[in-house]
Amino acid sequence: QRRATPGADAPLWRAAGVTLFSAALLASLVTPLGRWSVGDLEVGVVWFNAMEILAWASVWLAGWGANSAFGLVGGYRFVAQGLAYELPHMFVLTTAAIGAGSLRVADIVAAQRELWFVVWMPVAFVVFLGSVSAMAFQAPFDQPVRSDIAGGATAELSGVDALVLRAGRWLLLVSGAAMAVALFLGGGLGPVLPAWLWSLLKTAAVLAALVWAGRRMPTIRMERFEELSWMVLIPLSLVQALAVSLVVLAGPP
Repeated sequence: QRRATPGADAPLWRAAGVTLFSAALLASLVTPLGRWSVGDLEVGVVWFNAMEILAWASVWLAGWGANSAFGLVGGYRFVAQGLAYELPHMFVLTTAAIGAGSLRVADIVAAQRELWFVVWMPVAFVVFLGSVSAMAFQAPFDQPVRSDIAGGATAELSGVDALVLRAGRWLLLVSGAAMAVALFLGGGLGPVLPAWLWSLLKTAAVLAALVWAGRRMPTIRMERFEELSWMVLIPLSLVQALAVSLVVLAGPP
């Protein structure tokens, strides 16, 4: 059953899970299933990233709105985590767009007809997968909701509120895995099988790899993740973007 805390900002607190779920759903609109997508936007990459930003607000609302010390600490942790993953995340999204010469997701998939982007953008692919897990605050990037702060941002959530927020987290992870397929693994491109089935199989494989890695890696402490992001991931992402830009200027790989 739902429970309440003294002095909570109930409308904002209750809206947290709905906001996260809605953001994940809206981010998925531009992700193609084979040759089909709900929203084939010319700026699909920008739309995807913009919807992900709403996750910051939703998790912060969950932590702050409950008027709980542990929830507030969890909210602050996620804001710090977001600041760390968002820059490399944007850089690798830009790298894929540079490789295709377009911000439209369908164009990025079509540009991989001869060679998947993961082959010549391996750093961008790995960084994108890590940022997807951090964005959905799934292990090993789950410190905002760890047991050392009694569940952090989700400490006071219960009943349907907790269920909706959890569904939003998983939908965000699935949406990110599907976008990784479109940006780096050729989307629905593949022999024999229909395009939509290739998209599903690749997405399932990426999702399984993310869950497997999360369950076998220890939770990364926030200060360590900040250091890793600012000192390693951002420089590597910029070098990858520069390398792809030079290849594009010189001609197709």
